[in-house]
Amino acid sequence: MAESLSIEPQITNSKIDIEQKEFLFTNKNLIFLFIPILIELFLEYAVGFADSIMVSHVGEAAVSGVSLVNFIMQLLISLFAAICTGGAVIAGQYLGKKDKKNSIQAADQLVWFVGILSAVIMIITLMLKSFIIGTLFGHISEEVRANSEIYYNIVIPSIPFLALINAGAAVYRTSGNSKLPMKIMLGVNSINVLGNAFLIYGMKMGTAGIAIPTLISRIAGAVILISLLLNNRLPLHIKSEIRHHFDFPMIARILRVGVPFGLENSLFFLGRLLVLSLVATLGTPSIAANSIALTLALFSVLPGMAINIGMTPVISQCIGAGDFEQARFYHKRILLFIYVSLIAINAVILTLLPGILNVYHLSETTYHLTYQLVFWHGVVAVLIWPMAYSQPVTFRSAGDARFPMLTATISMFICRILMSYIFVQFFRIGLFGTYLAMFMDWVVKAIIFTVRYISGRWMRFKLI
Repeated sequence: MAESLSIEPQITNSKIDIEQKEFLFTNKNLIFLFIPILIELFLEYAVGFADSIMVSHVGEAAVSGVSLVNFIMQLLISLFAAICTGGAVIAGQYLGKKDKKNSIQAADQLVWFVGILSAVIMIITLMLKSFIIGTLFGHISEEVRANSEIYYNIVIPSIPFLALINAGAAVYRTSGNSKLPMKIMLGVNSINVLGNAFLIYGMKMGTAGIAIPTLISRIAGAVILISLLLNNRLPLHIKSEIRHHFDFPMIARILRVGVPFGLENSLFFLGRLLVLSLVATLGTPSIAANSIALTLALFSVLPGMAINIGMTPVISQCIGAGDFEQARFYHKRILLFIYVSLIAINAVILTLLPGILNVYHLSETTYHLTYQLVFWHGVVAVLIWPMAYSQPVTFRSAGDARFPMLTATISMFICRILMSYIFVQFFRIGLFGTYLAMFMDWVVKAIIFTVRYISGRWMRFKLI
């Protein structure tokens, strides 16, 4: 847990007009930071969409097998992303403090720690294959089991490389360079898609044809990113030494942010699984509508997710510099960017929605239900999502990681899960009831986080 440190005297005595201060970031800096991350995330989800289309060519058993294993992979990705966020916060605060030595040390420790941790997780996951596929996945057909095992055996060894990609990208973004990770991911994602197409349509390799390019692309991405980070002329880099000495106090600082955020992400996956099990009882039209709506909903908040990633180094450098006025300034400025981007993307989605849904050849019932879900998700996202999901980024960047974790977890179980069951099973609202519960979760978090921000309690934490 981060130590609490009162900084009230600093805040109350700082009456300098923000307009008279030297800005750490210009609007141009922010745009150049955010846009490549947005492109990178868009490419990632577009590749996932292309993969889903190609794997469907193999058969329903392959789709089921791949999706089951990918659920485990998504959980691990969220864990690594959380730890890398902790590393980005610590390195960013040291950069803001003009402490080059410790900022480099934080980056170096992050990459080594994530690399070794992910290797251990990979070994454990491989050892638990029989339990995960045979027990955790439940009663699945032999055909689905066979496809799961093929995909599992090939993709699970990519875990360390996936973790190193996350760590390397976090280091680059913290130093203000989000363009290079975007270019690298563009290249490796192209390898992935082209490899899938060749092995599935050309070589008829089935599920292995989906898995092999995924493994190769992740190895390539990790090797390129980490190799480039060995350049000691970079503002943040890793040391080109075979022997490594762990700096446990530095790792502890990273984990003060990473562990609560990782736990929050993991519990979110659990909550989503519980809600999906409820949706599965509502019939085929609801299951289909929910699947399509969730895909489109992801794109409707994609700009916000991208900007949130870039928000971490911005706020953390302000905190490291001890400039809470600028931290508040950029918090508000970035929230404005997110609101504008969400309005734009949802206007496009809702305009194109009839045409998009016609591509799926849905029944009339499923069409209208999907339209209703996507429409209201877009409207509520524009109004509430930034206050519920972007404000905690500022808190974590200051070292206040436990509060958003506890708030998000309690709100999820009470609002998103409990209220979903109440709306569906007692009020008989149907699938839309699960979305009402989700919106309630957003509103509760938005209110609590806004009160937290205004109170200034998030500024009373010390990480470095």
